[in-house]
Amino acid sequence: MRAERHVDVLVVGAGPAGLAAAARLAAAGAGRVEVLEREQEAGGVPRYCAHGGFGTWTRPLTGPAYAGLLVEAAARAGAVVRTGVTVLDWAGPPAPRRALGVPPAEGWGRNCATSHDGAALGTRRSAEPIGLATVGERGPETVTAQAVVLATGAYERPRAARLIPGTRPAGVYTGGELQQAVHRYRQTIGERAVVVGAEDASYAAAGTVRAAGAEVVAMVTERPRAGSVRALDARLRSRVPLLTGTAVTEILGHGRLSGVRIRHRDGRTGVLACDTVVFTGDFAAEDELARRGRIALSGGPAPYTGRPGVFAVGGLRRPGLDVRAAARQGAEAAGAVLEWLVSRP
Repeated sequence: MRAERHVDVLVVGAGPAGLAAAARLAAAGAGRVEVLEREQEAGGVPRYCAHGGFGTWTRPLTGPAYAGLLVEAAARAGAVVRTGVTVLDWAGPPAPRRALGVPPAEGWGRNCATSHDGAALGTRRSAEPIGLATVGERGPETVTAQAVVLATGAYERPRAARLIPGTRPAGVYTGGELQQAVHRYRQTIGERAVVVGAEDASYAAAGTVRAAGAEVVAMVTERPRAGSVRALDARLRSRVPLLTGTAVTEILGHGRLSGVRIRHRDGRTGVLACDTVVFTGDFAAEDELARRGRIALSGGPAPYTGRPGVFAVGGLRRPGLDVRAAARQGAEAAGAVLEWLVSRP
Protein backbone atom coordinates (compact mmCIF):
# COMPACT_ATOMS: atom_id res chain seq x y z
CA MET A 1 0.00 0.00 0.00
CA ARG A 2 1.36 3.42 -0.95
CA ALA A 3 1.65 5.85 1.98
CA GLU A 4 0.54 9.45 1.51
CA ARG A 5 2.07 12.64 2.89
CA HIS A 6 1.50 16.36 2.30
CA VAL A 7 3.94 19.27 2.23
CA ASP A 8 3.54 22.88 1.18
CA VAL A 9 6.33 23.03 -1.41
CA LEU A 10 8.04 20.03 -2.98
CA VAL A 11 11.36 20.57 -4.76
CA VAL A 12 12.52 17.77 -7.07
CA GLY A 13 16.31 17.79 -7.31
CA ALA A 14 18.91 18.79 -4.71
CA GLY A 15 21.36 20.52 -7.02
CA PRO A 16 22.30 24.21 -6.69
CA ALA A 17 19.02 25.50 -8.17
CA GLY A 18 16.79 23.25 -6.08
CA LEU A 19 18.67 23.84 -2.82
CA ALA A 20 18.75 27.62 -3.33
CA ALA A 21 15.01 27.68 -4.04
CA ALA A 22 14.29 25.55 -0.97
CA ALA A 23 16.44 27.73 1.29
CA ARG A 24 14.77 30.94 0.14
CA LEU A 25 11.25 29.46 0.41
CA ALA A 26 11.79 28.00 3.86
CA ALA A 27 13.36 31.23 5.13
CA ALA A 28 10.39 33.21 3.77
CA GLY A 29 7.89 31.09 5.71
CA ALA A 30 6.46 29.03 2.86
CA GLY A 31 5.52 26.26 5.29
CA ARG A 32 6.92 22.75 5.03
CA VAL A 33 9.47 22.74 2.22
CA GLU A 34 10.85 19.36 1.20
CA VAL A 35 13.57 18.50 -1.33
CA LEU A 36 13.74 15.07 -2.95
CA GLU A 37 17.04 13.80 -4.37
CA ARG A 38 17.53 10.40 -6.01
CA GLU A 39 21.27 10.35 -5.23
CA GLN A 40 22.47 9.38 -1.75
CA GLU A 41 24.07 12.80 -1.27
CA ALA A 42 22.67 16.27 -1.94
CA GLY A 43 24.54 19.03 -3.73
CA GLY A 44 24.36 18.12 -7.41
CA VAL A 45 27.29 18.18 -9.82
CA PRO A 46 29.61 20.36 -7.65
CA ARG A 47 29.97 17.45 -5.20
CA TYR A 48 32.60 15.82 -7.39
CA CYS A 49 34.12 18.90 -9.04
CA ALA A 50 37.30 19.08 -6.99
CA HIS A 51 38.62 22.06 -8.93
CA GLY A 52 38.11 25.67 -7.84
CA GLY A 53 36.01 28.31 -9.56
CA PHE A 54 33.08 28.22 -7.17
CA GLY A 55 32.18 30.76 -4.53
CA THR A 56 33.35 34.35 -5.00
CA TRP A 57 36.59 36.20 -5.76
CA THR A 58 37.02 36.97 -2.07
CA ARG A 59 36.00 33.49 -0.97
CA PRO A 60 37.03 30.94 -3.59
CA LEU A 61 35.65 27.45 -3.10
CA THR A 62 36.00 24.00 -4.58
CA GLY A 63 32.88 22.26 -5.87
CA PRO A 64 32.38 20.01 -2.81
CA ALA A 65 32.76 22.97 -0.44
CA TYR A 66 30.24 24.98 -2.46
CA ALA A 67 27.78 22.08 -2.49
CA GLY A 68 28.18 21.71 1.27
CA LEU A 69 27.31 25.37 1.82
CA LEU A 70 24.14 25.02 -0.27
CA VAL A 71 23.01 21.95 1.65
CA GLU A 72 23.77 23.63 4.96
CA ALA A 73 21.88 26.80 3.98
CA ALA A 74 18.76 24.83 3.01
CA ALA A 75 18.80 22.85 6.26
CA ARG A 76 19.46 25.94 8.38
CA ALA A 77 16.48 27.70 6.77
CA GLY A 78 14.23 24.80 7.75
CA ALA A 79 13.90 22.86 4.51
CA VAL A 80 13.92 19.05 4.74
CA VAL A 81 16.31 17.39 2.28
CA ARG A 82 15.60 13.71 1.62
CA THR A 83 18.15 11.75 -0.38
CA GLY A 84 17.83 8.33 -1.95
CA VAL A 85 14.28 9.13 -3.07
CA THR A 86 13.27 8.74 -6.71
CA VAL A 87 10.24 10.48 -8.17
CA LEU A 88 8.55 7.95 -10.44
CA ASP A 89 5.62 9.86 -11.92
CA TRP A 90 2.85 12.33 -11.31
CA ALA A 91 -0.08 11.19 -9.21
CA GLY A 92 -3.56 12.32 -10.14
CA PRO A 93 -4.96 13.66 -13.42
CA PRO A 94 -2.47 14.82 -16.09
CA ALA A 95 -2.20 18.40 -17.27
CA PRO A 96 -4.84 19.45 -19.85
CA ARG A 97 -3.73 18.73 -23.41
CA ARG A 98 -4.51 22.28 -24.45
CA ALA A 99 -1.67 23.44 -22.21
CA LEU A 100 0.90 21.49 -24.18
CA GLY A 101 3.49 23.72 -25.80
CA VAL A 102 1.70 26.86 -24.57
CA PRO A 103 4.04 29.22 -22.75
CA PRO A 104 2.22 31.03 -19.95
CA ALA A 105 1.43 34.68 -20.47
CA GLU A 106 2.67 37.49 -18.27
CA GLY A 107 -0.62 37.39 -16.40
CA TRP A 108 -0.31 33.71 -15.49
CA GLY A 109 -0.41 34.56 -11.82
CA ARG A 110 -3.78 36.23 -12.34
CA ASN A 111 -5.70 33.18 -13.50
CA CYS A 112 -5.21 33.67 -17.22
CA ALA A 113 -3.25 32.25 -20.14
CA THR A 114 -3.28 32.60 -23.88
CA SER A 115 -2.81 30.23 -26.78
CA HIS A 116 -0.33 30.79 -29.63
CA ASP A 117 -2.94 32.78 -31.57
CA GLY A 118 -3.81 34.90 -28.55
CA ALA A 119 -7.15 33.25 -27.79
CA ALA A 120 -7.95 33.14 -24.10
CA LEU A 121 -7.95 29.72 -22.53
CA GLY A 122 -9.75 30.89 -19.44
CA THR A 123 -8.99 30.07 -15.85
CA ARG A 124 -6.43 27.31 -15.46
CA ARG A 125 -5.82 27.52 -11.76
CA SER A 126 -6.83 24.73 -9.44
CA ALA A 127 -6.99 24.45 -5.66
CA GLU A 128 -6.20 20.75 -5.90
CA PRO A 129 -2.80 19.78 -4.51
CA ILE A 130 -0.24 18.34 -6.91
CA GLY A 131 0.83 14.74 -6.29
CA LEU A 132 4.03 12.85 -7.10
CA ALA A 133 4.62 9.12 -6.77
CA THR A 134 7.98 8.39 -5.13
CA VAL A 135 10.00 5.48 -3.82
CA GLY A 136 12.81 5.48 -1.29
CA GLU A 137 13.89 3.97 2.01
CA ARG A 138 10.35 4.37 3.35
CA GLY A 139 8.99 2.44 0.42
CA PRO A 140 6.48 3.80 -2.11
CA GLU A 141 4.84 7.11 -1.18
CA THR A 142 2.57 9.68 -2.74
CA VAL A 143 3.66 13.17 -1.75
CA THR A 144 1.26 16.04 -2.44
CA ALA A 145 2.10 19.73 -2.35
CA GLN A 146 0.58 23.12 -3.05
CA ALA A 147 3.50 23.92 -5.34
CA VAL A 148 6.19 21.83 -7.05
CA VAL A 149 9.58 23.14 -8.17
CA LEU A 150 11.28 21.00 -10.82
CA ALA A 151 15.06 21.29 -10.49
CA THR A 152 16.05 18.05 -12.20
CA GLY A 153 18.98 19.64 -14.04
CA ALA A 154 20.68 18.57 -17.24
CA TYR A 155 23.16 15.99 -18.46
CA GLU A 156 25.98 15.82 -20.98
CA ARG A 157 25.02 13.87 -24.07
CA PRO A 158 27.00 10.62 -24.09
CA ARG A 159 28.63 9.07 -27.13
CA ALA A 160 25.44 7.17 -28.13
CA ALA A 161 23.31 10.32 -28.10
CA ARG A 162 25.85 12.02 -30.37
CA LEU A 163 25.46 9.17 -32.88
CA ILE A 164 29.17 8.35 -33.03
CA PRO A 165 29.69 4.85 -34.47
CA GLY A 166 32.39 2.34 -33.72
CA THR A 167 33.19 -0.31 -31.14
CA ARG A 168 32.30 -0.25 -27.45
CA PRO A 169 35.63 -0.31 -25.61
CA ALA A 170 36.43 0.77 -22.08
CA GLY A 171 37.74 4.32 -21.64
CA VAL A 172 34.77 6.32 -22.94
CA TYR A 173 33.39 8.93 -20.51
CA THR A 174 31.26 12.02 -20.28
CA GLY A 175 32.74 14.92 -18.32
CA GLY A 176 30.54 14.12 -15.31
CA GLU A 177 31.49 10.45 -15.37
CA LEU A 178 35.16 11.38 -15.49
CA GLN A 179 34.82 13.74 -12.51
CA GLN A 180 33.12 11.05 -10.45
CA ALA A 181 35.57 8.32 -11.46
CA VAL A 182 38.63 10.40 -10.53
CA HIS A 183 37.53 12.58 -7.63
CA ARG A 184 34.76 10.57 -6.03
CA TYR A 185 35.70 6.93 -6.58
CA ARG A 186 39.49 7.38 -6.98
CA GLN A 187 39.53 5.19 -10.06
CA THR A 188 42.43 5.14 -12.51
CA ILE A 189 41.89 6.16 -16.10
CA GLY A 190 44.14 5.73 -19.14
CA GLU A 191 47.35 7.53 -19.96
CA ARG A 192 46.41 9.49 -23.10
CA ALA A 193 43.05 11.27 -23.39
CA VAL A 194 41.15 13.17 -26.06
CA VAL A 195 38.63 15.69 -24.75
CA VAL A 196 35.69 16.40 -27.06
CA GLY A 197 34.51 19.99 -26.61
CA ALA A 198 36.04 23.39 -25.89
CA GLU A 199 33.71 24.86 -23.27
CA ASP A 200 34.37 25.64 -19.61
CA ALA A 201 33.28 22.10 -18.75
CA SER A 202 35.76 20.78 -21.31
CA TYR A 203 38.72 22.56 -19.74
CA ALA A 204 37.61 21.38 -16.31
CA ALA A 205 37.64 17.83 -17.72
CA ALA A 206 41.14 18.41 -19.12
CA GLY A 207 42.26 19.48 -15.66
CA THR A 208 40.77 16.31 -14.19
CA VAL A 209 42.63 14.20 -16.77
CA ARG A 210 45.92 15.80 -15.73
CA ALA A 211 45.05 15.43 -12.04
CA ALA A 212 44.67 11.70 -12.69
CA GLY A 213 48.21 11.62 -14.09
CA ALA A 214 47.22 11.32 -17.75
CA GLU A 215 48.14 13.41 -20.78
CA VAL A 216 45.64 15.41 -22.80
CA VAL A 217 46.46 14.45 -26.38
CA ALA A 218 44.11 17.06 -27.86
CA MET A 219 40.85 18.91 -27.41
CA VAL A 220 38.52 18.57 -30.37
CA THR A 221 35.60 20.84 -31.26
CA GLU A 222 33.43 21.30 -34.32
CA ARG A 223 33.25 25.01 -33.57
CA PRO A 224 35.49 27.43 -35.48
CA ARG A 225 36.98 28.60 -32.18
CA ALA A 226 37.01 27.72 -28.48
CA GLY A 227 33.85 28.60 -26.60
CA SER A 228 35.53 29.16 -23.25
CA VAL A 229 37.32 32.04 -21.58
CA ARG A 230 39.69 29.42 -20.16
CA ALA A 231 40.94 28.45 -23.61
CA LEU A 232 43.88 30.84 -23.89
CA ASP A 233 45.05 30.22 -20.33
CA ALA A 234 44.86 26.45 -20.81
CA ARG A 235 46.76 26.55 -24.08
CA LEU A 236 49.50 28.81 -22.70
CA ARG A 237 49.93 27.12 -19.32
CA SER A 238 49.27 23.49 -20.14
CA ARG A 239 49.99 23.48 -23.87
CA VAL A 240 46.76 21.66 -24.64
CA PRO A 241 46.42 21.20 -28.43
CA LEU A 242 43.07 22.50 -29.68
CA LEU A 243 41.66 21.22 -32.97
CA THR A 244 38.82 23.49 -34.10
CA GLY A 245 36.47 22.70 -36.96
CA THR A 246 37.07 19.04 -36.22
CA ALA A 247 34.64 16.22 -35.38
CA VAL A 248 35.12 12.80 -33.82
CA THR A 249 33.54 10.38 -36.30
CA GLU A 250 34.38 6.92 -34.93
CA ILE A 251 35.46 5.12 -31.78
CA LEU A 252 38.26 2.58 -32.29
CA GLY A 253 39.55 -0.32 -30.25
CA HIS A 254 38.51 -3.66 -28.76
CA GLY A 255 38.50 -4.19 -25.02
CA ARG A 256 40.22 -0.83 -24.44
CA LEU A 257 39.98 2.30 -26.54
CA SER A 258 42.88 2.59 -28.97
CA GLY A 259 41.98 5.85 -30.71
CA VAL A 260 39.34 8.06 -32.29
CA ARG A 261 38.90 8.86 -35.93
CA ILE A 262 38.50 12.56 -36.69
CA ARG A 263 37.39 14.60 -39.69
CA HIS A 264 38.45 18.18 -40.29
CA ARG A 265 36.16 20.73 -41.87
CA ASP A 266 38.10 20.61 -45.13
CA GLY A 267 37.42 16.86 -45.43
CA ARG A 268 40.79 15.58 -44.21
CA THR A 269 40.60 12.61 -41.84
CA GLY A 270 42.97 11.10 -39.34
CA VAL A 271 43.30 9.05 -36.16
CA LEU A 272 44.27 10.32 -32.71
CA ALA A 273 45.84 7.51 -30.69
CA CYS A 274 44.45 7.50 -27.15
CA ASP A 275 43.10 5.16 -24.48
CA THR A 276 40.54 7.60 -23.04
CA VAL A 277 38.01 9.91 -24.63
CA VAL A 278 35.84 12.38 -22.73
CA PHE A 279 32.68 13.86 -24.24
CA THR A 280 31.96 17.20 -22.60
CA GLY A 281 29.34 19.93 -22.93
CA ASP A 282 26.41 19.53 -25.34
CA PHE A 283 23.97 19.53 -22.43
CA ALA A 284 20.38 18.29 -22.61
CA ALA A 285 17.61 18.93 -20.09
CA GLU A 286 16.74 16.10 -17.69
CA ASP A 287 13.08 16.59 -18.59
CA GLU A 288 11.62 13.09 -18.36
CA LEU A 289 9.43 13.99 -15.38
CA ALA A 290 8.14 17.13 -17.09
CA ARG A 291 7.37 15.18 -20.26
CA ARG A 292 5.57 12.45 -18.34
CA GLY A 293 3.34 15.13 -16.85
CA ARG A 294 2.91 16.75 -20.29
CA ILE A 295 4.22 19.97 -18.77
CA ALA A 296 5.45 22.58 -21.21
CA LEU A 297 8.52 24.50 -20.08
CA SER A 298 8.21 28.15 -21.05
CA GLY A 299 11.03 29.93 -22.81
CA GLY A 300 12.94 32.77 -21.20
CA PRO A 301 14.10 33.23 -17.62
CA ALA A 302 10.67 33.04 -15.91
CA PRO A 303 10.16 29.91 -13.75
CA TYR A 304 6.55 29.31 -14.84
CA THR A 305 5.49 26.21 -16.76
CA GLY A 306 2.38 25.17 -18.65
CA ARG A 307 0.86 23.73 -15.47
CA PRO A 308 -0.24 26.08 -12.68
CA GLY A 309 1.59 25.46 -9.43
CA VAL A 310 4.55 23.76 -11.15
CA PHE A 311 7.77 25.75 -11.62
CA ALA A 312 11.05 24.90 -13.36
CA VAL A 313 14.53 26.22 -12.58
CA GLY A 314 18.21 25.68 -13.31
CA GLY A 315 19.59 23.33 -15.93
CA LEU A 316 16.15 21.90 -16.67
CA ARG A 317 15.14 25.26 -18.09
CA ARG A 318 18.53 26.18 -19.52
CA PRO A 319 20.86 23.20 -20.05
CA GLY A 320 24.50 24.01 -19.42
CA LEU A 321 23.69 26.89 -17.08
CA ASP A 322 26.60 27.88 -14.85
CA VAL A 323 26.30 26.43 -11.34
CA ARG A 324 26.24 29.80 -9.59
CA ALA A 325 23.76 31.17 -12.12
CA ALA A 326 21.55 28.14 -11.47
CA ALA A 327 21.64 28.84 -7.74
CA ARG A 328 20.69 32.48 -8.34
CA GLN A 329 17.84 31.41 -10.62
CA GLY A 330 16.55 29.02 -7.97
CA ALA A 331 16.59 31.72 -5.30
CA GLU A 332 14.84 34.21 -7.60
CA ALA A 333 12.17 31.66 -8.52
CA ALA A 334 11.13 31.49 -4.87
CA GLY A 335 9.33 34.81 -5.32
CA ALA A 336 7.02 33.37 -7.98
CA VAL A 337 6.32 30.32 -5.83
CA LEU A 338 5.47 32.48 -2.83
CA GLU A 339 3.11 34.56 -4.97
CA TRP A 340 1.36 31.38 -6.07
CA LEU A 341 0.99 30.12 -2.48
CA VAL A 342 -0.51 33.41 -1.33
CA SER A 343 -2.89 34.00 -4.23
CA ARG A 344 -4.08 30.48 -5.04
CA PRO A 345 -7.81 29.84 -4.35
